[in-house]
Amino acid sequence: MADNSTPEATRRHPTRSNWQLLKRLISLGLEYRVPCAGMLAFDLSLVALSLGSLGMTGVGIDYIRHVSDPGSPPPRFPFGWTPPESATPFGVVCMIAGTVLGLALLAAGLRFASAIASAALSQRVLIRIRTDVYTRLQQLSFQFYDAGESSSIINRAAGDANAVRTFVDGVMVKVLTVLLTLSVYLYYMLQMHVPLTLACLATTPLLWIGAAIFSRVVQPAYRRASELGDVLIRALVENVQGAHVVKGFAREPEEIAKFKAATDRIREQKESIFFRVSVFQPIMGLLTQFNMLVLIAYGGVLVVRGELALGTGMFVFANLLQEFANQIGQIVNIANTIQGSLISAERVFEVIDAPVTIVARPNAVTLPRVQGRLTVDNIGFGYDPDQPVLSGMSFDVRPGERIGITGETGSGKSTLLSLVMRFYDVNAGRILVDGHDLRDVELDSLRRNIGLVFQESFLFSHTIAANIAFGRPQATLDEIARAARLAAAHDFISELPEGYDTVIGEYGANLSGGQRQRLALARALLLDPPILLLDDATASIDPETEHEIEQAIQQAMQNRTTLVVSNRIATLRRTDRIIVLQQGRITAIGTHAELLRTSEYYCCLAELQFADSINGLKVNSGDRTPKREVTGARSAS
Repeated sequence: MADNSTPEATRRHPTRSNWQLLKRLISLGLEYRVPCAGMLAFDLSLVALSLGSLGMTGVGIDYIRHVSDPGSPPPRFPFGWTPPESATPFGVVCMIAGTVLGLALLAAGLRFASAIASAALSQRVLIRIRTDVYTRLQQLSFQFYDAGESSSIINRAAGDANAVRTFVDGVMVKVLTVLLTLSVYLYYMLQMHVPLTLACLATTPLLWIGAAIFSRVVQPAYRRASELGDVLIRALVENVQGAHVVKGFAREPEEIAKFKAATDRIREQKESIFFRVSVFQPIMGLLTQFNMLVLIAYGGVLVVRGELALGTGMFVFANLLQEFANQIGQIVNIANTIQGSLISAERVFEVIDAPVTIVARPNAVTLPRVQGRLTVDNIGFGYDPDQPVLSGMSFDVRPGERIGITGETGSGKSTLLSLVMRFYDVNAGRILVDGHDLRDVELDSLRRNIGLVFQESFLFSHTIAANIAFGRPQATLDEIARAARLAAAHDFISELPEGYDTVIGEYGANLSGGQRQRLALARALLLDPPILLLDDATASIDPETEHEIEQAIQQAMQNRTTLVVSNRIATLRRTDRIIVLQQGRITAIGTHAELLRTSEYYCCLAELQFADSINGLKVNSGDRTPKREVTGARSAS
C-alpha cells in the first residue's frame, strides 16, 4: 500500500541549493540591517561590560592577595588609577565591589533593552514573512491549491514562517555577535599571554569541523519533521471540519488513534533530532573542558613563576576561556537553527516564488459595466492537460439571455463556470465577454461584472450584513436588506436576535444549508452584476424554500446574462435555452420543449422527475437513464 502520510505538496524535491537559500535569507536579513545593527551594538556593549566586570574582579583578587602577602606583586588598577593612601583595605575592596555591582546593574539594563529590541525585530520579520505568504496565496490560481493541501499551506504560513524568522535574529545577529565576541576575547587573551592562548585554543578547529558534520547529519531529519507536521495539521483540520461524519459513523476511537499516531511520529522524529543534538553538545563541551585542563597546568606554572598574575591574569583568563567556550557552544545552537531555517525557507519560498499563472496580458482592458454577451469559442480544458475535461465547446449567449446547463456528473458544468470567472485559463480556444478575450481583460474588472453562487456556500465568521456586503463593503444597510429580500433571506434574518448584526459561526455552521445558500445568493445580487453564474444554487434547499428562491432567482435573472447549472427540470425550463453536456462535450442545445424531442439525456432526466406529466415522450433507442458515472480523472462538476 502506498504511503499516504506525506502531503503531495511536501513531496516535491528541493529546487534550491543550501547556498541559494542562505543568500535569500541573508538578503532578507539585510532589509532589517538597522535594527540588527542595534541588537549587535547591545551585544557588544554587554561583552565590554562583562570584560570590565571580570577585570575589576581580578583587580580585587590581586589587591586582597597583596594586602595579605605584601611580597606578592601589587595589583594593576585600570586607567592608571590608584586608591588614595588614606583609604583602608576594606574601603578599597568596597570601591572595587561597588564598581562591579554598578557594571552588573548597567548590564542588566542593557539586557532588558536588548530583549525588547529582539522581540520587536522578531515580530516585524515574522509579520513580513506571513504577509508575503498570504499575499501570494491570494494571487495564486486554483491550480496551486489543486496541487497541494490546505494543511501544508497552513503549516508554511505559521510554523515555517516562524522558523524562517529565527534566521534573522537567531542566526545572522548571533553569528556576527559570536564572531565579534570571539575576536575580542581572543585579542584580550593574546594580550595577556600568547603561548598560553595558543595552547588553550588548540582544539578549536575540531569544534568547527564538528559543527559542519552535524549540519549535514540533521538536515534531512528537519525536512522530515516539517513533512510530519503537515500530516498532523491535515488530520486535525479534517477531523474538525468532518466532525459530523466521524461522529455519525462512531469512528471517534479510530480517529483519536490516528491523531495519536501522527503526534507519535513527530515526537519520535523530534527525539531523534534531540538525541543527535544531545550527543553533539557534550562532545563539543568535552573539548572545551580540555582547554581548561591546559590552562590549569600551564597557567598554574606561569603563576608560580610570577609570569602571570593570579587575579588579573589566571582568574580573568579562566573566565575568558569559559566565555570563549560558551560562544563556541553557540555554534551548535546556530547550526541547529540554520538547518531548521533552511528547510522552512525552502517551503516558504516555494509559495512566495510560485508563478502567478492567471494574469492579464500587457495593455489589458479595464471593463466598464458590460452588456453581458458571452462567446465560448471552441474551448478545450483539462486540469491535467493529458486528460481533457472539456473539448471542442462553442456557443454564444446574448446579453440578458438565460442559459441552463445540465449534464451527468463529471461532464464539466462547474468547470465551465470556473473558466468564465477565469479561475483557470483554457488550454485551447477562447472565451469572450462583449468581444474581449478574457485574457485581454483586467482581472478585477472582469470579476466585478460577474456574480457567482457556488454549489457549496462559504460564509465567513462575521455578521450577516458583512457576509452579504463582502463584495461591496461600502454598501448601506438598506442595500443589503434589498439584496436579502431578493434572495428570500430577509424574513429569516429578521427573526434572528440581532438581525443583520448576528454573528454567524465558522463556515456558517449555525445556519441551515438553505439559509447559507440564500445569503450567498444575496451576496452575489448585491453587486448588481450584468452576468450571473449559478452553480446548482438550489441544491441544498428544501422544496418549500426552493419555490421561494426560484421566484427570487427568476426576478434576479431579469435583464442579466445568466448561466444556471442545474439538473432540476423546474429550474431549467425557466431558462431561454438549455445546454446538455456529456463527457465534456455539448450534445444538445435548445429550449425545454425542443430538448424533450431531440435529447435522449434530457428526456430521460425529465421522465425521472416528472414521469406522470410527460409519460410517453420517451425516445425509442438505447439505455435512456441519465448516466451518473464520473468521467476523466477528476470530477468537474
